[in-house]
Amino acid sequence: MNHRLLEAPIECPLTRVNEDWIDYNGHMNMAYYLLVFDQCLDYIYDQIGIGEEYVRTKGGSCFTREVQVNYVEELVVGDPIRVTFQLLDWDSKRLHFIEEMFHAEQGYLVATAEQLAVHVDMVERKAAPFPEDIQALLDHMLDAHAAIPRPPQVGSPIGIRRHSG
Repeated sequence: MNHRLLEAPIECPLTRVNEDWIDYNGHMNMAYYLLVFDQCLDYIYDQIGIGEEYVRTKGGSCFTREVQVNYVEELVVGDPIRVTFQLLDWDSKRLHFIEEMFHAEQGYLVATAEQLAVHVDMVERKAAPFPEDIQALLDHMLDAHAAIPRPPQVGSPIGIRRHSG
């Protein structure tokens, strides 16, 4: 078993804000937050054994079903980025997790991405159970990740709350 997966949370490789990612507001455009979260997820999926090679050789993959991003602070060109991954729950066909993005040097939270992913049989193009070895790994991983607190953004609703007065 990859013992790195039992770290809680899992650290993804560091990156930096690219100049091309800056929008007319002078900060990293929202699309690139998703890019960085997605690159981290590719890394995690490779570690779990359900990444690119798995798609090519085993005929399964994970599709994002839903994602909610919370933008907390700005990033500007050159800022170092650290992203962590925490498995929140899973069942035979789904993963529920959150990624947190931090300024890698100053340590403050920049954004979160809570996601629900579905395991898919790539031939049938339908949801399908994870292989048994992956399910066993996810069990161990969830036990390790359950020991850390859930970020407050988990399950947060989206909408406008009306205030009286």
